[in-house]
Amino acid sequence: MSDLRATFSSNERFDTSEAFTNRHGQWETVQDALFTHLQRIADPAFDVQDLEAPRNNVLVFYGVGGVGKTTLSRKLDAALTSSNHQPAQWGELSFPRERLLPVRIDLARSAGTDFERVILTLRLALAGLGRPLPAFDIALKRYWDATHPGEPLEEYLRRGLLAKFAKTMPGQMQAALGEAASALAMPGIIGSTVGQVTGALVKALRERRQTVRALAGCQRLARLLEAEPDADSLSYYPHLLAWELSQLPPRKQVVPVVLLDAFEDIDDPRRDFERFLQRLIWLMPDAYFIITGRNRLQWGDEALHGQLDYTGPTAWPGLADHSLSTVSTAAAAGGRRQVLIGDFSPEDCETYLARRLTRDGQSLISQPVREVITRCSHGLPLHLDFSVMRFLQIRRTGRIPHPDDFDHPFPALISRCLSDLTPDERHVVRAVSLLDAFDEALAARAAGLDRQAPVRQLLERPFVRHDPFGLWPYSLHGVIRTTIRTADDQTDDSWTPDDWQQAAQRAFAAVGAQWVGGLATSRALLIDCLRQGLRLARDHGLDLGWLTDAVWIYVSDFVWEPVAPPGVGHPTGGGMETAADALIELLSALARRQHEHRQRTADRLTSVISSGLLPADLTEMALYYQAKADRDLGRTVASCEGMQRVADAGGRLASAARRGLVHLARMAGDFPAALEAARSLGEEGRQHRVLGDIWWANGSMARAAEAYEAARAQAEREAVAGERAIAQTQRALVAGFADPQQADDEINLARQLLDGLDLRATAFTLEIAALLRDAGTIGLEDRAQVLRTEIGVAGLPTVQATLELAVAYHYAVQNARQDLDDAIGRLRALTQGGDYAYYSDLVHFMAGRPLPAEPASQARWLDGESLTRNRWHSLVTARHAHLRSGR
Repeated sequence: MSDLRATFSSNERFDTSEAFTNRHGQWETVQDALFTHLQRIADPAFDVQDLEAPRNNVLVFYGVGGVGKTTLSRKLDAALTSSNHQPAQWGELSFPRERLLPVRIDLARSAGTDFERVILTLRLALAGLGRPLPAFDIALKRYWDATHPGEPLEEYLRRGLLAKFAKTMPGQMQAALGEAASALAMPGIIGSTVGQVTGALVKALRERRQTVRALAGCQRLARLLEAEPDADSLSYYPHLLAWELSQLPPRKQVVPVVLLDAFEDIDDPRRDFERFLQRLIWLMPDAYFIITGRNRLQWGDEALHGQLDYTGPTAWPGLADHSLSTVSTAAAAGGRRQVLIGDFSPEDCETYLARRLTRDGQSLISQPVREVITRCSHGLPLHLDFSVMRFLQIRRTGRIPHPDDFDHPFPALISRCLSDLTPDERHVVRAVSLLDAFDEALAARAAGLDRQAPVRQLLERPFVRHDPFGLWPYSLHGVIRTTIRTADDQTDDSWTPDDWQQAAQRAFAAVGAQWVGGLATSRALLIDCLRQGLRLARDHGLDLGWLTDAVWIYVSDFVWEPVAPPGVGHPTGGGMETAADALIELLSALARRQHEHRQRTADRLTSVISSGLLPADLTEMALYYQAKADRDLGRTVASCEGMQRVADAGGRLASAARRGLVHLARMAGDFPAALEAARSLGEEGRQHRVLGDIWWANGSMARAAEAYEAARAQAEREAVAGERAIAQTQRALVAGFADPQQADDEINLARQLLDGLDLRATAFTLEIAALLRDAGTIGLEDRAQVLRTEIGVAGLPTVQATLELAVAYHYAVQNARQDLDDAIGRLRALTQGGDYAYYSDLVHFMAGRPLPAEPASQARWLDGESLTRNRWHSLVTARHAHLRSGR
């Protein structure tokens, strides 16, 4: 960015700076990585021959094409070579530069680099040490003579633009061969008989002769010299190079810093070159590797297991994706060593703006203004430049610039960005600005094109971001997208409001078509399509269309990923004007109910229903979940009325509502009525799970466990992850009462099935199952108190009652009479409205106590009070026996 424009924009005299800042953060990352690496290899416990320890010797800079990755690689090479060649603002190294040996290797296809050339380049760089590296040199000499018969290595190096040490390195290799021959008492050996030398050397190593003790410390040398000297063997020779480096005397020791540029150009379907390079890095843990390329390195992902030798977060802690919950603690501790480059970092934006306009060493642009500009720029350098010009324009009016002056887009930015695009490309970029992300097909359909060529041309532009791991891999730079959609670009082919509306309808239809076409693929597609579709429908007042069916599928899985687009704007349901507004509020309330008090959920759903904006079937959805919230809040009458309305409507949730009515009967303790109604639910109404709920309350734990197992099997057949987890959690609850040993397995399985799901009440139930498993043991009260607090915050009194029942079971097992009385008191307080009032009866059954005359629960047991009492009391006596046996 030129500073002359700023100089000639004002009569004021101030200093301007165009200091290079955009790679300062990367330089600091390199320094930190190298410093950590030097400390690691200096540790006496470090062993270059350890092939199992995790590797932390690689740093990756990745980003889209044309953002300066190669320039960065070259600057790093120069800066690590000499302080005279680094940018002035880059800080000095905190360790001796002399210890480093930078080696830059261009992997671009145009450079014609293969793995053999990589190995030779590394060895050539080490030729400056002025000494042979016997273990490696002998192996390399054997390889070269076998694979390049009749072609002297010196001649090859001279032709291959590697001429700096074209004579030195072959001479060192020949010296290593001669020294080995002499040690083996083989005088007169010449290079053509390298096979005889290696054969004799292998034999001597196997026999542990003193004459070869200098090489005996290299544990795998003999095996490598015995192997066929081919490309695969060559890929393991770096192990010998690493060992030789570790044997150098202190004054000669160096740490190679290998810069591998254009890493994306090694890609091939079989990944052979990548496999060889990965071995190189793995087998040289004392060297450090800085990779620049277009893509994030995938070695830290488990998905590559089998394609490469070393994969996963344990092997490459610094390369693991730390956004994933599967990344281990050890991986996270390794530090993040994959850095996306391209735009200015926030720190670089701040530095640039602070230095851009100064007077007497002080920045003219205030800190609050710099913060707003940085946030709005998304790191785009052009946006920073425009902001500086706007700052000067405002000052010319005599007014002090305020942060609000910079919280909007620049139409000129769009003109600059669109100026070199073809008309078709400009058409596409406007269309895709409506989308959070896109692929070629989606972009073409949103633009109304019958061909993808303009889309492919656009994808090469620097403001198009590429995420190869996204469902839709492309997106516009944030500030470009925002500006295109909100600013009048003043171009000849700018869009009218009708043009934008038609494009939104095309984009909405295209997203829906992708969802319909991929119904059987993955839930990720459903979620992304919902997010895109909801945003388009809200922002442009579109009819719901395909969103209705997609929402039903989303809800049926009970997973509850957030799908409401950013900027919902209706946190309490107010201000809804369109069906899309109401649908977003509905889905937001359903997803957030796992994290909010149930009263808030009920209020939000009431607002959605009152708005009257949703079609009948989606209104029934809101009614059903409002009734569930009322049930969780203990409002039985309101819940029953809501469930009955949904059941009578006969819609998609009618069977679920009938199940809800059965639950209400069960909560009231009318088990014969609940059982009769449950038997008519069928599989569609989750009959098995409902029966399990009825049986366990009556003490029939075995029948309940069988019912829950059948419910889980049904959910597995239907691929309903949420229902499967709920059924298994209930089975774990039953096992917690009946069999602590089996409960371990059931709880572990339930945890696996709940992983990644957002089912708050079910997660609490699983923790209650764990308490039941441990009933009678020390320390349970503290765990129960923590859980009691969390459930209270969530506003789930029905779950709270189940927790108190579990605590009472614990006290019954301990025969702690006063604690048991206290637990009964808490239960009566929670169930005074009538729901689950029979829980107090169950506690009396457990403890072998007679039921009090008042208050009476009016429960109707399936097999009568006496048999039910015996079942619950037997659970307590069985737990006594279990604890006495010490199992």
